[in-house]
Amino acid sequence: MARIAGVDLPRNKQIWVSLQYLYGIGRTQALKIVEKAGIEPTTRTENLTEEEQNKIRDIISREYKIEGDVRKMVSLNIKRLNEIGCYRGTRHHRSLPVNGQRTRTNSRTRKGPRKTVAGRGQKRGMAKT
Repeated sequence: MARIAGVDLPRNKQIWVSLQYLYGIGRTQALKIVEKAGIEPTTRTENLTEEEQNKIRDIISREYKIEGDVRKMVSLNIKRLNEIGCYRGTRHHRSLPVNGQRTRTNSRTRKGPRKTVAGRGQKRGMAKT
């Protein structure tokens, strides 16, 4: 089993897909890493030799920020937005969508389960139109 930066990569997937299990590496970067290491992208993770695994580890450690470094950078960026009091910072602070999406009907993922409020909805005795 290949282990890079403390993360176990899945064995039965192609190496370019497996690399995406590392936080901070997406499709494009995974393909670039595999190309730099001189490995066929369709090679399964379980079929990598120890030498190929070391090449990948080397490239990632030299040229990319992954896992804890990226998480730390993201959290510091959000903290900075909160401290300067900008709109995006306050949206992060209130756990609401940041990029201008509507919130009246959507955004349940950010807001969490519905909180029912008395007095909302259809009035008694009123017919539907």
